[in-house]
Formats: sequence, structure tokens, C-alpha cells
Amino acid sequence: MNYGFGVDVGGTTVKIGLFEETGRILDRCEIPTRTENGGEKILPDIASTIQALLEKHGIDRNAVLGIGIGVPGPVSDDGLVNRCVNLNWGVFHLHEALHALTGLRIKAGNDANCAALGEYWMGGGMGSKSTLFVTIGTGIGGGVIIDGKILGGAHGVGGEVGHITVTAPDKLPCTCGKFGCVEQYASANGIVRITKDRLAKESAPSVLRGKDALTCKDVFDAAKQGDAFAVQTLEQVFDYLGEALASACCMVDPERVVLGGGVSKAGDYLLQGVKTHFNRYMFHACKDTQFSLAKLGNDAGMYGAFRLLSE
Repeated sequence: MNYGFGVDVGGTTVKIGLFEETGRILDRCEIPTRTENGGEKILPDIASTIQALLEKHGIDRNAVLGIGIGVPGPVSDDGLVNRCVNLNWGVFHLHEALHALTGLRIKAGNDANCAALGEYWMGGGMGSKSTLFVTIGTGIGGGVIIDGKILGGAHGVGGEVGHITVTAPDKLPCTCGKFGCVEQYASANGIVRITKDRLAKESAPSVLRGKDALTCKDVFDAAKQGDAFAVQTLEQVFDYLGEALASACCMVDPERVVLGGGVSKAGDYLLQGVKTHFNRYMFHACKDTQFSLAKLGNDAGMYGAFRLLSE
């Protein structure tokens, strides 16, 4: 049996999984992401944790396929990291740096792409030849997997679904510098903003009125309970998201769209709402595009990072 590691580096914690070559996870752990002093402790901490896992399970280093690692920023095929702001990393060769600490083969990728690869391989996209993975949380991100390969693009921004523009009337400025990006309307933050705007402008009754610290979950809960105002608000959100996904699918034509991220906890209500509006905007040849929910949760990045080793 051969083994390998999948490492998902986040701004707060690093998730490390020890995998059998079959994809079965044998062990996992989570360590703090120490970002002080330019993040100089992050890679040594990962290396020491991996060594401890090898010793714990009595695994010979010759049986280790390598370390796959997902990072929150652009990274080239040869492991050149081009600034990870959340980690305080600048520009350096990640493959070389982590290999020097571990002596193992290294394969790095962007964290969103790793999550997409994980869901494609062992999650909501399992069994599909191609997947568009969309993470809906504080923002909207994603990744495209075609025939088992990440579609990173010439500039490393393949799958940036959140920055597809939609026909929203206000064309709100996005943090990326553009206007009207779907992230501003259909992310968790966007849903809360739209809801608050409607509450301020309209007089329709709703259980959401006067609610302290309104959250995206509050809006979904109210809609599921039949609150007409919340239902109408989410229909508007689903319309924006359906429009953006129709544009994305017209370009990459995936067999399946997988919805993940915190907002996906809304389950079938989200899935069916988005699918309905997708059908309004889709190119006719995309009518058989399947939709499903992500299954791996916070483990998707680890699974995808390990899968990088087989690319």
C-alpha cells in the first residue's frame, strides 16, 4: 500500500489528511496557521506534523507518494506562489521549499481548485467526467474540472464564477474593481445586503423585520417557513445565480454543477431554486446539465490536494 498527504492551508488553520492511495482517509489533523513574520512557520509546522503522522502509523517514507497542498492564492504548475495575502506569503517556490523540509514530492494548487477536484473525485461530482464546482459563502468562488484535470487557465483564474457579471439594475462595485459581479448579489453577504435593501425600501410584512444581526440563514429559514417576502428575495438571488451559471456552462459545458460553501447548507431549497432559474437562461444544448450539492464539506480541499499527486 502507498500513502500520501493532502494539505489544505487556510488563513486560520491548516488541515492535513493522511490518505491511502485508494483515496480512503486514514488519519487527519488540524493545526493553527501561524501567519506572523511573513508566515515563516507555516511550512515547518506542516513538515513536522507530517513526520509525526508517519511515525504514528509506522509508514516508511519510500511508501509515500508525496504531499499535495492547496493554498489561498495563485500558484503555477511548477509551484511558484505569487502572493498569498491571508498567509503573509510573498513570491517563492513552494515545491522547493516544502521538499527541502520533508524530502517528499510536492504538488501545489489553488485551494478553490483543490476543493473542486475533491468534490469531483469523491464528492458531489463523483462519477462525472466534468464538473463546475461553485462555493457560495462570504464570496463566491469555484473551480472547473474537465476529464479529471483542473482548468486553471493561462492566468490561474479559471473557475472564478463569482466575477461573472449579471444584469442587476444597480451594478454594485465589486472588490475586484468591476461592477455587477454575481458575488455582490448571491453570496451570503450579498443575500443579506439585498434583503436589508428591500426591507428598507418596501413595506411588505416579514418575520425578518426588526431582526438583530440578520444572517443569510435567517433569510433561508424564513423562506422555508413560507415568509413571502423572504421567498421573493431569494427568487431574485436565484435568478442572478442562475444567470451567471448559465453563462459559465455555455463556456465550459460541464456535465454537472456542484454547489458548495456555507450557503449550500440550505440544501434542496437552494438547489432547486438555482436550477429553475438556470433553465431560464441556459443555452439550449446545456439542458441536461445536472445539479447536485457538495458532500465533502471542509474536507474537500484535503481530498483535492491529495488528488493533485495523480495529475
